[in-house]
Amino acid sequence: MTEAPSRSTRRQLLSRIGMVAGTAAMYQAMTRLGHAAGSDFTSPPNLSGGKGQSVVILGAGLAGMLAAYELRKAGYKVQILEYQNRSGGRNFTLRGGDRYTELGGGVIDVKFAAGNYVNPGPWRLPYHHHAILHYCREFGVALEPFQQFNMNTWLHSSTTFGGKPQRYRDYMSDFTGYTAELLSKAINQGKLDDPAGKEEREILLEAMRDWGALDRDYRYVKGLHASNRRGFDHEPGGGPDGAPTPSTPFSRDDVMKSGLWAWMAFHMNYEMQPTMFQPVGGMDMIGRGFARQVGDLVTHQAKVSKIAQDDHGVTVSWTDMAHGGATRTTKADFCVCTIPLSILTQMEVEVSDAMLAAIAAVPYASSVKLGLEFKRRFWEEDEAIYGGISFTDQGISQISYPSHGYFSKGPAVLLGGYMFGPAAYDFAGMTPEERVKHGLQQGAALHPQYLKEFSNGVGWAWSRVPWIEGCCGTWSEQARRDHYKTLTTMDRRIVLAGEHASYVGCWQEGALLSSISAVEQLHKRAQGAG
Repeated sequence: MTEAPSRSTRRQLLSRIGMVAGTAAMYQAMTRLGHAAGSDFTSPPNLSGGKGQSVVILGAGLAGMLAAYELRKAGYKVQILEYQNRSGGRNFTLRGGDRYTELGGGVIDVKFAAGNYVNPGPWRLPYHHHAILHYCREFGVALEPFQQFNMNTWLHSSTTFGGKPQRYRDYMSDFTGYTAELLSKAINQGKLDDPAGKEEREILLEAMRDWGALDRDYRYVKGLHASNRRGFDHEPGGGPDGAPTPSTPFSRDDVMKSGLWAWMAFHMNYEMQPTMFQPVGGMDMIGRGFARQVGDLVTHQAKVSKIAQDDHGVTVSWTDMAHGGATRTTKADFCVCTIPLSILTQMEVEVSDAMLAAIAAVPYASSVKLGLEFKRRFWEEDEAIYGGISFTDQGISQISYPSHGYFSKGPAVLLGGYMFGPAAYDFAGMTPEERVKHGLQQGAALHPQYLKEFSNGVGWAWSRVPWIEGCCGTWSEQARRDHYKTLTTMDRRIVLAGEHASYVGCWQEGALLSSISAVEQLHKRAQGAG
């Protein structure tokens, strides 16, 4: 029996994946090691009998607004204090005319054409994130398919294939074919006699022939069979010259050494499998849908500085930035705190020592996204790429093509880079303009049209956003064992919520699931049952 990998082995594995395939592959590997998952949501919380007790909610992101929505329905008096001048938290969208000043003074000035946008935070919804899909239906937020997987996108390695990008379809066909050929050889040479019986070996051989597009001799070679997977040098046509010309597979050595196979696993991860969705018109349509339900409860530009509690209630001290920085206090029977832990650690919070340790135990990841607007949809017009993601071993890691507006004329925006780990820190250290410049230089290795067709762009670095100072909470296995239960359990009259208080970290689903747990705990405590 194969032993489970040790922690050091896992760390080494993540490091190697990062070196071979880039930061996005490393992030996906982290999720496979138990740092993200599907959703166990089955139905909204069943609360009733709030008896007019009061609740102050800190933060008007999705977790805070869901808590307000469900608690008000149950009869509680609810107020939300929000630091920003808008609701939604990380659920927001950048459009032309938006302007933000980041930590360090860099200015992000969005110049996209009308109707164009990029989502610097969440940008897709897995089909099994049942809570977010439920509330989108309930709040009338229209969704459309998000094209995650596209066989016609590019895979790029700087060190193989002469540094030229290759079609995902071509590479995947060749990798599958050569792997099937090697397995077939092992079967025919009796290398699998012990683990497999005769009938099983025959079935496996037939499966390898079909799966890998092998010829009668179980070889992966140039021909019509292989080209029906990887495409043709001359596509089938009509008339006298309509016969197709088979394409030539890459060499097996190049295929195996390229490291591009790491990206094939990306779409196999449970959280990345089709079908995925996106809101019509931008991710902030979800935040707006929530805000329509509870917007009257939100006080914006409220900067919380202290959270105190005793046996009778909670007192929150905050600065009213909309009214000259006046100091104010809000008292309530209970508090739901959705403030990111990266910010909460900088406040005075009256909770147990164990809770304070838990709050301090979760660092936040650095992440950078690039939104690049081009004069035309050259990826569609020149390369027949309609949605999907191309991958590269360069810092930008991936390029995602818009899953809306197909065949439309005029400028369009694509996601020109999505970075975690070392590359994110490198890009975060640049000015917003430098991020765009480097993204263009790296993206040109996949799309030579980049520089000619470029119009304008934005580079969003989450570690430089003052209201979170990072992208999302990144639990280690040890921290989860030591602190997760404490962080997610109500501390007298205060309960925490947010993606950091879930096993679906870095996803909106995690924020909603944690919010449901928080309001259920609060309601139970308020009813005197715990």
